[in-house]
Amino acid sequence: MFSFGLTASSTSTTVVDLVMGTLDTQWSDWTSNLNWRDVSAFWAELSPYFPVAVAGAIVWGLWLYRFILSRRAKPIVTDYRATTSVVVPSFHEDPDILMSALESWLSQRPDEIIIVLDVEDLDAYARIEALHDPTIKPILFHHVGKRSALGAGIRLAKYDILVLTDSDTWWQPDLLQNVQMPFIDPLVGAVGTHQTVYKRETSVWRRIADWLVNIRYLDYVPAMGAAGAVPCVSGRTAVYRRSAVLPVLEHLENEYFLGKRCISGDDGRLTWLVLASGYKTVHQSTARALSMFPSSFRAFVRQRVRWSRNSYRCYLTAIGTGWLWRVPFITKITVLQILLTPLTMGLTMFYLIFYRVDVTVLGVSAALCWLLLGRGIRGISHLRRHPRDILILPVLAFTVILVALPIKLYAFFTMNKQGWLTRHADQTGGDGQNAVSLKTKADTAAHSADGARGAIV
Repeated sequence: MFSFGLTASSTSTTVVDLVMGTLDTQWSDWTSNLNWRDVSAFWAELSPYFPVAVAGAIVWGLWLYRFILSRRAKPIVTDYRATTSVVVPSFHEDPDILMSALESWLSQRPDEIIIVLDVEDLDAYARIEALHDPTIKPILFHHVGKRSALGAGIRLAKYDILVLTDSDTWWQPDLLQNVQMPFIDPLVGAVGTHQTVYKRETSVWRRIADWLVNIRYLDYVPAMGAAGAVPCVSGRTAVYRRSAVLPVLEHLENEYFLGKRCISGDDGRLTWLVLASGYKTVHQSTARALSMFPSSFRAFVRQRVRWSRNSYRCYLTAIGTGWLWRVPFITKITVLQILLTPLTMGLTMFYLIFYRVDVTVLGVSAALCWLLLGRGIRGISHLRRHPRDILILPVLAFTVILVALPIKLYAFFTMNKQGWLTRHADQTGGDGQNAVSLKTKADTAAHSADGARGAIV
């Protein structure tokens, strides 16, 4: 018998040694051929962009995180029903707008509608009284800001669920039914609705507002609602458990920030008061409302200044009182990102413009294309609904920068300047938010033509 003189174990060891030897030889050949000066030069070109890359990765990562969570969030469906009181603060609203909105509320049969009119709104009061509907209770009240009117209406309300809605907001079918469903959970204190812009096609600034609002309600709010902590249940139509509001109503009406009485920002304040009381604030995507937005650039900017001031006061108070640290992670990072956007975006743009972007036609064009691409991707939820809005993408990108930098910076340094900005004591309707502003150019031309024909006849 012959023997090869090798055991199975020695054979295995020999094979491993051969493989490792081959790999060592290949690695030595590769490293000897590698030009380390080329690698060093490549890193030198890349490293200046590293801070921007890190910042971009964080921002895009947070966006993707919220986007995915929002897509997974589902509306709450139950058979829960309760009695409802609708409370409407109305300050010099265009009577045509108010009566049109009132029709949409009445059609859903709430138990009562309390409309708190200013003492000078006699035309609207007379038109409501002429309906002779026992469900509607108009009252004349000397407004001292929206909060005072809300307080007056809430104290008169008799039923379990408070539906706080603006005087220029229309409900879409089944809103009242859908907003009641989440209250089956006794820990739910507030329910937010999905809101879009009424007659968005009548103004480019309404289309821009609709885009921004859609991003909020499609990609941001559902994620926080699923966690039970929407940080601001928008007051255009916000629904509360009455028993959660009454104990904190005094703190809504009489909030002071750095010694000044707060006039606006009622929705954010009430949301945090309810959250701090231990309740959840959720979002109901099937409850949909349409609301008036400004038709002009000037009014659009004024509205954003007011909202930004409200956000700073509200969220800085939430941080100072410790409320922010007791909400889920998704809400914490969203609030902090809102507060820090002017800083993060400002530093990034400053760094790119003054240190990285080549001031050439090609360099500037590439930067603009990258900006529009990024904004288009983040607006994909809106563009799926309104594909033609891709044509106003450059305007949208400009608006986002305008809001995030000059408007928010101005709002930060003037955050304690109180006022509504878009409504005035000597004016009917808000700036660019009356019945006339809803007419398109075609409507205006047709009206003029009818007038001309009438004059000829």
